[in-house]
Formats: sequence, C-alpha cells, structure tokens
Amino acid sequence: MHVLLVQPRPRDGLGFKSVIRAEPLGLEIVAGALTAHQVKIVDLIDGRLPVNVIQEFAPRAVGISCSFTVDTYRVVELARAFKQINPQLFVFVGGHHASLSPEDFFDPAIDAVVVGEGETTSPELLAALEGGEDLSGVQGLVLNRPEGQFFTGFRPLLANLDEVPFPRRSLVKDYRERYFLGFRRPLITVETSRGCPFRCNFCSVWRFQRGKFRAMSPERVVEELAQLPPGDVLFTDDNFLADVNRAAQIAALIKGERLPARRYIIQARSDTIVSHPEIVAQWKEVGLNQVFIGFEKIDQEGLEQVDKRNNVENNERALKFLQKMKIGVYASFIVDPQFTKLDFQKLREYIRRLKLNQPYFSVLTPLPGTELFDQVKERITSLNYDLFDLLHAVLPTKLPLSEFYRELAGLYRWAYGKPLYLLSTAGWVMKCLLRGELSLEHLRRLWYGATLTTRPKAYLQ
Repeated sequence: MHVLLVQPRPRDGLGFKSVIRAEPLGLEIVAGALTAHQVKIVDLIDGRLPVNVIQEFAPRAVGISCSFTVDTYRVVELARAFKQINPQLFVFVGGHHASLSPEDFFDPAIDAVVVGEGETTSPELLAALEGGEDLSGVQGLVLNRPEGQFFTGFRPLLANLDEVPFPRRSLVKDYRERYFLGFRRPLITVETSRGCPFRCNFCSVWRFQRGKFRAMSPERVVEELAQLPPGDVLFTDDNFLADVNRAAQIAALIKGERLPARRYIIQARSDTIVSHPEIVAQWKEVGLNQVFIGFEKIDQEGLEQVDKRNNVENNERALKFLQKMKIGVYASFIVDPQFTKLDFQKLREYIRRLKLNQPYFSVLTPLPGTELFDQVKERITSLNYDLFDLLHAVLPTKLPLSEFYRELAGLYRWAYGKPLYLLSTAGWVMKCLLRGELSLEHLRRLWYGATLTTRPKAYLQ
C-alpha cells in the first residue's frame, strides 16, 4: 500500500513559529515501522498542498501529524482538502495533541485518530485496512462514524524503547538543509527517552506518556547517533538527565566509539545539574554545547504554583556552573496573565542580575490535556486554538490586554535589542553565512519572527 505522511507547518509568525523548524521525527519513526508499505513523507514547509504528490504517488492512506494545539485547524483543513482530491483516501491523524484531544478531529474528512504511540498502532491499522478487516479490533484508535466517535481502547505502551524503529531520515533528505534551531542549521532531532517523572501542571507530556518514564539503552542511542547525517543534534527528551547513570554511559560510548564531533543540545532540570555536575562535565567533553532549562519563575511561590518541585537556588547554581563551563543556556520563563507592570520589571531585573544571554518568555497557557487546563477551563477567555501558541493570553489579564502585550513584547525587545547582543549576533550571522550554515531564506524567517515578537500590535492581530 502507498502511504503518505504529512507534516503541517504554522505560518511564519511570533516566537517559536519562526525560531525553530525541526524535522518531523514522529513521522520518520512511524515510517520506520511501515516496512510492509511504500511510504512518502511530505513536509509542508512552503505551505502548499501537495496535489501533484497525491496524483503521482497515488496513496491509499494519508496520515497527518498534529503534535501541537496550534496546528489543529490546519490539520482539519488539510484532511478536507485531501478528501476533495480523492474521496476514497483513508485519512488518519496522530500526534501529541490528537491523542489527548481526539474530539477536535471529529470531522467527516478524518476517518480515524491514532491515540498514543503511532509506530505500534499504525502498522496494525494499515494491515487491517488493506485486508478489509473491521478497524474496531485495532487498539489505540478513535474511529469517526456518522453517529459519533468510537474508541477501540488504549494500546499498552512499549515496554522496551529499544524496539522503537530507527527513524527513516532518508525520506526527508530533500528538506534536511531547511531544519534549524535559531542560527543552528542543519538541525537533527533524536529521541532517547519518553516521559518525565515530574508533574508540572502546565505540561501534558507526562499525561501523554501515562505517567511513565521509559528510556532506550545507551547502546541503542549510540547506534542511532552513529548513523546521523551532519548537523547539530537536539535531544528531544523532556529531561535528558532523568537517568544520570544512563546519560554517563551514553557519553562514555560516544567517546569510546569516536563518533564524529558534534554540538549537542539537551533539555534538563537545574536540580539534576546541581546534583551531578560531573555528568555535565563528561558531556562537555563529547560536545554538549547548549542546555535548555525551564526556570519558569523567579521566586519559590511561583514555582510552587506550577508544581515545578524545584527551587530558585538550584536554577541559579546550575546557571553559574554552566556559565563557568562555557555551555550556553536557553532559560525559559513563564509570564503569568496576572502580571502587573511591577512583575514585568522584576523579571527584567532578575535576568539582568543573572546575566542571562538567551531568556525565552512564554505566556502561561492551559494547553488541552494538562492539569492546568482542568483547573482553569471555566476562566479561559478564548478556545481559538490559533491563540494557544504560548505567546497569547487565553486567561484574563490583570493589565488591559494591549498593555500586557506591550510589556511582553518589551521583554523581548529589552533582552535582544541591546547593542552588545546585536553586535555579537551580527558577527555570528556572518560566520554562519561564510560557512554555509545559514541561508538567506533562513535568515529572512528569523528576522521576520524577531521583528514580529518585539511589536505589541502583532499580538493583537
């Protein structure tokens, strides 16, 4: 059977919409599991519907990824467009948001929603479809029927992540040079674990993973790393250092196997970094270049409000250690809709005191599937999913909305508009251009996103 897998993309815009474009790793893994079928991946980077692909490739089934809430409407639009081209197509949707909110995809153009791990359910779904079998016997599906949705029941999570098929990265080779994180290009994403042992109320990851943390063996991880094309590696694990012994073994194997030199980027908690500086130092030896840390709040009361189960002292100690090690830090902060002008000022002063070069600001957003959503759903001011991009307030703001966005845009303008930062960035851009790591299209996208993010009116449009 010919199977088309489609990755939708948001239009260029505020914040993360323009700062990062990662490869469709979930679809690559699903493709790795569909060895019995001919598979093609289409990444809608240019936003155009692949009508010619439908006509030439002639798929029997189309799978569309919806990992992010903001992609919901685009996914439904795509499904309707595919059905218009060929009403006989079997259209299914999967991904993070689709799994947690399958009701958002109850539409005549969508035949089924894959709930949970797509690489285990999709092969069985397509085999049943090809054999003309009743799909209600396939676990992990929400089937759309005229009378409503029918859930076939949860499929057990993979017990051994070493069984996850290797991503078929060759299927996106034509897009490879267009994947980036900021000025880093090309960017390769690698998953080595799933889930997180913590329970932050704004995060849906642990709910999607049913409260479990699972990890690949160090040997499986390094085997995949050895096969990667050139580029910086972003580990997509929500907490790469959740198992510090495993992290140490991976670093030792990278060194022992003498893998090609790379720059690695991880996400980690500050308390783990403070408790295990030797692991970070070990990773520095093999190429650790940047760490993403969710600082979230500047005081203990704020951290407790989001159930972070960490403390401000750990954040500051981890930062000082990483700065001493010359490892870059992406520091993320949550801007509460109830912020006053004084709260914005305190956040600026805190960042100035810590000498943070790359702070990121996101608005507290009750994403569907989170505990936060359940707690505040009666107070949500808009269920327009286009606004659930972590840069719009969908909860009541204490300041008038226009003033709130003026302060938010001002944070970004203040953090990234300093003459010294602009000068160093210009130098970095020139080096990237000379080395061929930065294209004009890439630079245009970054500039457009940065410009919008510092304009208050852009948030109100």
